[in-house]
Amino acid sequence: MQSQTLGFIGLGRMGAPMVRRLADAGHRVVVYDTRPDAANELPSGSTKSAASPAAVADEAEIVFCSLPTPQIVRDVVLGADGIAAGSKVRVIVDLSTTGPSMAKTVAEALAEKGIAWADAPVSGGIAGARNGTLAVMVSSTRQIYDEIEPILANFGRRFYCGEVPGSAQVAKLGNNMIAAGVILLSAEALAMGVKAGLDPSTMCDIINASSGRNSATQDKFPRAVLPGTFDFGFATALSYKDVRMCVDEAENLGVPMVGGALVRQMLAATKARFGPDSDFTSMVRIIEEWAGVEIRA
Repeated sequence: MQSQTLGFIGLGRMGAPMVRRLADAGHRVVVYDTRPDAANELPSGSTKSAASPAAVADEAEIVFCSLPTPQIVRDVVLGADGIAAGSKVRVIVDLSTTGPSMAKTVAEALAEKGIAWADAPVSGGIAGARNGTLAVMVSSTRQIYDEIEPILANFGRRFYCGEVPGSAQVAKLGNNMIAAGVILLSAEALAMGVKAGLDPSTMCDIINASSGRNSATQDKFPRAVLPGTFDFGFATALSYKDVRMCVDEAENLGVPMVGGALVRQMLAATKARFGPDSDFTSMVRIIEEWAGVEIRA
C-alpha cells in the first residue's frame, strides 16, 4: 500500500513495537507518549516525536492510540490538548481495551466533530505486536474499515465485528476473561499434580496433547511459571481491569458470568497480595501459597 503519515499515541510495551512495524512498512509515524524518553529506541528516520496528542493530530489524518485504561483513552482523545483538537485528524483508531461503554461515548463525541472512530483492540501480547501476529478486532463503519485495514495488516490478522461502536471491545473482553480464567484453572490442576508427585512440565505436556490444552499450559506456564519468573508481560492491574469490565458488561446485558466473577475475585486477590504491577501469571502464586507447593520445572 502507499506510505503515508500516521499518528500514534502511547509507546508502551505494545505500542512501541507496533510503531516499529508501521515504520518498517514505509510509513512516517508521528508519536507521543507522556514519558519523554519513550521514543528513544524508535527508528529516527521514520518517526518523529510531537509535544502533545493534538500536535500529533495536526500532522496525521489517521491517529492510533494504545493506552492502558478507558479514562486515559477518553482524556487523550477528547481532552483540551487531545487528539480531537488536532487540525488534520479525521480517523482515530483505538487499539486499547476500553470496554464498549467508553467506545460508544467517545465515538458519539467524535461524530459531532466530524471525526470517525474505530475501536480495534488487539490480542497476542508483546511477541504478537513485535512479530505482526496479533488478532485485531475492529468495529467501525465499513468505509473506515476498508481504509484502515491495509494499515492494520501490519499488526496481524483482522476480524471485522460490525459497525456498532464497542462491538470489538465486547469480543476483546470475552477473550481476556478466558485468557485469565485458564491460568487459574491450570494452576489448580497443576498444583494438584505437583502435590501428588507429578512433574509439572510433564503434566503440561500431557494437557497440551489432550483435551485440556489451553493458552496457559501451552505458553504462559512454560514461559513464566515453570521457570518461576512470572514475567509474561501483562500487569495484574490491567488484567483485573479487563475482567471487571467483562463481568460488568455481561451484567448489563443480562448474561450470567459466574466463572468470570471468580476470575475477577482471584485477580483482585493477586493485585492486593503482589501489587498492581505484578504479572497476571502471579495468580498462580496465590494457588501455590494455598496449596503449599511450587509449580516449577
